[in-house]
Amino acid sequence: MKKFLNTVMTAALVLAFLSAAGATEKKLTVGLVVKEPTAPYIQAFMKAAEEKAGELGVDLLIRDGEGDSMKIMDIIDTYMVQGIDAFILGGAVDLRALVPGIRRLNEAKIPVAALDTSPEGGVVDFFLSFDLAQSSAKAAELFVEGIKKRNGGTVPAGVVLEVLGDKADMFSHACTEGFNSVLSRYPQLEIVQGEGKWNNTDSHAVVSDLLTRFENKVLGIYVQTPDIMGPGVVAAIEAAGLNAADFGITGICIGPEGIDLIKKGKMLGAVAQPAYDAAALAVQYLVDKLRGNPVPKIGDTVVVEGALWSPARVIRNPWADGGAFVVLQGPLVPQEVSPDDPRLWENMLTK
Repeated sequence: MKKFLNTVMTAALVLAFLSAAGATEKKLTVGLVVKEPTAPYIQAFMKAAEEKAGELGVDLLIRDGEGDSMKIMDIIDTYMVQGIDAFILGGAVDLRALVPGIRRLNEAKIPVAALDTSPEGGVVDFFLSFDLAQSSAKAAELFVEGIKKRNGGTVPAGVVLEVLGDKADMFSHACTEGFNSVLSRYPQLEIVQGEGKWNNTDSHAVVSDLLTRFENKVLGIYVQTPDIMGPGVVAAIEAAGLNAADFGITGICIGPEGIDLIKKGKMLGAVAQPAYDAAALAVQYLVDKLRGNPVPKIGDTVVVEGALWSPARVIRNPWADGGAFVVLQGPLVPQEVSPDDPRLWENMLTK
């Protein structure tokens, strides 16, 4: 009987050990919701997240939020019922409306990462993006240099057009802040804004109207995000019988469209958005946090040799109630890196 009891106890201990090991090695699931899956930069988010999840051995769920905050909130609830271990927000329009969903994730102790733009409340463990104002200022410096080059080294009096995405969008506000930090040094320039509404159709219409209104007074056209508004702007310039190269188009976020415009000489340059890198790092940091591995903390600087996004400062997220903002670098193309550089996500998508 004693031998039988020992055998039973041994078997029980083995089962307990295996159960504990199984619990430790539970396969993690990350839920990603994207704003609009057909946009190239969103495709970069999805490609990077899928590849990093596969590398780390975790499951990845992806849903389309259709740019609708209420739909995104419903997806968050669905993901929570499905038992996700971590959540990534891949862009949104109304970043305040999403706060209750972020807070529900916080209450459930599900870590959160955000790409592109950050929810304006709740705790976002990792917000990964480039500094929109800083990057816009870098693009604006190039914009002014273009004006000087086309005008004998000086900045004459005249009009510059700033094609906004959307005046109600935090992204657009940050872009204008960076642009104005440079253009304010040149009071002889009149800045005229027009909303391109983050699409080529509206961008074409607004630039067509402004070129007609101001005619030969326009010294340059700054496009906040030429990846999704640049082709429309260029088409409007050319429809007016003008040369796009004479307007020194710059901005941030290149996309395959911007790469093409740069190569054709129709855009002076743009700061590349580190879209692929942001999503890959989001998955990595969330999984590391869940597995108890070290993750970047506020005050750190993340350095990876050869990475376009490095060095990345880690600061407090200024939009959320808590969490870290990992400030990725964005190179100026083609001035700092070639448009053919394989590290640019635009070129990764073609692999």
